[in-house]
Amino acid sequence: MRTSSSSPLAPEPVVVDERLADAAAVPAPRRPHPSELHLRRPAALRRHAARSLGRAVVVAAGDAASLLLLLAAAWAAVTATSAEPGAGTGVRASAHLLLSLAAAHAALLLSVFLGALLAAGAYRRRSSEHAIGALVRGSVLGTLLALAPAVTAVDAPVLLGAAATIAVAVVGVLLVGRQASALFLRRVWPGRRGAAPAVFVGSRADYRAVRSSAMAARGDYRILGWVSPSSRQPPGALGGLRSLGTLIHEQDIETVVVGGYLRDERLRHVREICLAAGCELLYPMRAVRLGGVRPRLVWLHDQPYFDLGAPTLRARALLVKRIVDVLGALVGLVLLAPLMGAIAVAVKLDSDGPVLFGQNRAGMGGRRFRMLKFRTMRRGADEEKEQLAHLNLTGDPRLFKIEDDPRVTRLGRFLRRWSLDELPQLWNVLAGEMSLVGPRPFFERDLISYEDHHFHRLGAQPGITGLWQVSGRSAIVDFEEVVRLDREYIERWSLWLDLWIVLRTVPAVLSRTGAY
Repeated sequence: MRTSSSSPLAPEPVVVDERLADAAAVPAPRRPHPSELHLRRPAALRRHAARSLGRAVVVAAGDAASLLLLLAAAWAAVTATSAEPGAGTGVRASAHLLLSLAAAHAALLLSVFLGALLAAGAYRRRSSEHAIGALVRGSVLGTLLALAPAVTAVDAPVLLGAAATIAVAVVGVLLVGRQASALFLRRVWPGRRGAAPAVFVGSRADYRAVRSSAMAARGDYRILGWVSPSSRQPPGALGGLRSLGTLIHEQDIETVVVGGYLRDERLRHVREICLAAGCELLYPMRAVRLGGVRPRLVWLHDQPYFDLGAPTLRARALLVKRIVDVLGALVGLVLLAPLMGAIAVAVKLDSDGPVLFGQNRAGMGGRRFRMLKFRTMRRGADEEKEQLAHLNLTGDPRLFKIEDDPRVTRLGRFLRRWSLDELPQLWNVLAGEMSLVGPRPFFERDLISYEDHHFHRLGAQPGITGLWQVSGRSAIVDFEEVVRLDREYIERWSLWLDLWIVLRTVPAVLSRTGAY
């Protein structure tokens, strides 16, 4: 490595204590020889592995405790009901048999569930929705494995019902247990000792942002300060990029966090030092974004490329999503048929007009389709829209929202509050015009006022629910924010994201926030 003063990575004075950052003359510390960094590498790797293993053990212990509490609660409930007259047969008897087997082999049962969670990747670093997906997969796999010995002892319908109940209950207690484990790791043990000492490479503003982010709040890292990515050392910085090796050596740094884009030679310099010292190097995905497009890694004949195309669901994703939509719409229409029939009768009796209301909307690629709803307004409400434009809360005609819309009927207000007016859209899903989860369906006439980046949200079928609905619904009055949520959904799409949105939709509907 070049060390001449003309090199952009040549050594420079470093100030480790921020109180001395403004000193006029600070003696330059001795730059560690690369062999010294290599000597600390084994110890750094062992500390990193021990810290990661310790956290995984704590989380696994929390999972085990949650499962044992669930087993104890289920046993107490079944035992109490079994004491009632006539409780010794049927479903209760089968439940008592299953719980008796579980209690007798509790250690084996815990091993099965923890192994299933491990196989599902529930102990890896993941985003929140992917973590929920891993817990769901592990819970379902563990339930199936745990109930396998009872296949011949319990009737099939009872066993299927038990499997569904157990899987849902396991997911619920694990989610609560994970929150408790995270709080324990952050507040009790190992506390600061469990947080890896880290240094941030980037600007002062990015450093302040990361100090208040979830990275620092979760307690995984203890960020000691920031290093300027330039050749200069601004006030308050621990040093410049050329002094990174010295900081790692003297402060026992285990993680280097890069806050933004670094030129190739600077990134290469940081990577070489981190490899030599055994440091974890975190480089943000957003640092390689171009024009608001999130890159997707693809391989062409063993050559990696970043796909920087416009965000849209690919063919395989569309096929998988379509299969799920058809199955979900069919199940929903069958299960909700009595409720939809009752609503149809109520709408007809409440006010004059048709039961269903159809409106032209822009679907995938801007294609027109007729979106169905239960009618919630009086007849001729569309003709009154211009007269009520001054009541629009958003001030943007593309987001027309009136809190106390005088056109809404008495029943319509109730249907809107509980989102029951959206149920006929299951027919749109079945017809391939909409999806269960997707971007918000907009009006066709709004396309005239779209800017270039607005059209990216047309890369997926509009959904009955979506990120917009679970993020505030009508409380979001900024059209750009709605578009951002739609694009974020398309860029991040996965089945687990869809499941996460569906699970979030239930409390969003029950809270009735922003629904009018």
